[in-house]
Amino acid sequence: MKENKFDILIVGGGLAGLATAIQFAQKQHRVALFEKEHYPFHKVCGEYISNESWEFISALGIPLSELELPKINQLSISDPKGNMLHEPLELGGFGISRYTLDKLMKQRAETFGVTVFEGTEVKKWEYTEGLGFTLFTSDQHYSGTLLFSAHGKRSKLDSWLNRSFMKKKEPYLAVKYHIRYPVNPSEIVLHNFKNGYCGMSAIEEGKACLCYLAHADDLKAEGSIEALEQHVLAKNPHLAKIFQEAEFLYEKPVVISRFSFQPKKQIIDHVVYIGDAAGLIPPLSGNGMSMALHGAKLAYEAFEPFLRGKYSRAVAESTYAKNWKKNFSLRLRVGRSLQAVFGAEEKTILFFKLIRPFGSLRRYLVRLTHGKSF
Repeated sequence: MKENKFDILIVGGGLAGLATAIQFAQKQHRVALFEKEHYPFHKVCGEYISNESWEFISALGIPLSELELPKINQLSISDPKGNMLHEPLELGGFGISRYTLDKLMKQRAETFGVTVFEGTEVKKWEYTEGLGFTLFTSDQHYSGTLLFSAHGKRSKLDSWLNRSFMKKKEPYLAVKYHIRYPVNPSEIVLHNFKNGYCGMSAIEEGKACLCYLAHADDLKAEGSIEALEQHVLAKNPHLAKIFQEAEFLYEKPVVISRFSFQPKKQIIDHVVYIGDAAGLIPPLSGNGMSMALHGAKLAYEAFEPFLRGKYSRAVAESTYAKNWKKNFSLRLRVGRSLQAVFGAEEKTILFFKLIRPFGSLRRYLVRLTHGKSF
């Protein structure tokens, strides 16, 4: 069996994995990235990115300014009865699909010499003190000094790793469509319904992303996603109108289920976890795309000096874990707290009534869910 040697092994080719790969490859490190799908492909994701990420994405070589993307500067939220709140987004953001952005980043990674293994599922890995990692696919193995795992929200790898959150039956499912619908391109909207909420915002080519989080028990009771949308989501009049009038561009939605919002560890047995694998972003924490990208930058900044012999693996690991928590812990706590209210029908309606008169409080909450440019 042929052995392939790299400096960096990356499991998962989403935003966190690709951004990590590009940064290390820009410094001439040998990087291998493993993605079980084939690019381009759709992923469940809200597809709004706050402007905190603009400079970083551009520095990776992605020509955002040339893509004519919708600029988003307004947040509108409805309670389950359809009552609306509107709030400006001070930092603002833009819309772009994962289908497009991941494809562009994959191409950029290959330009810098990253070896991308598409359609390749990682089975397991091993760590040997003083040597590094050996990663195994179904028919090959690869060695590397560092291993970054960006395998997403929930994976077979989590079962193999016996991660604690896999032992709990989680109640969530997420569903995503691309649609054509007369959305305000400068607005992101969040519509609440019983046990869930649905976000919608403009992306490229005049399309919009429609993505919702619902409860698995409601899907079980209704029997199908279509029935769930007709009988649960459509009780919010705004969602009823969208599902009645929009042109749905997928034959079927993209769906994921049984994933966990519980806190996760960023370092386990010398494996560096990034993106959702390091801590799944509650949708109300701001936006997971920016946080995944920022986490990739933190990982690169902590471990690139280790590769150059500037300090030990232990120092690199502690630096990354400390900086990850410093940048994201408050944001995640706010997101989890808001999530406990949003989607709970009576709590959401009461929450709207309480905060409606207090514009400064609403602006403060919005500010807490967004980061600063990195």
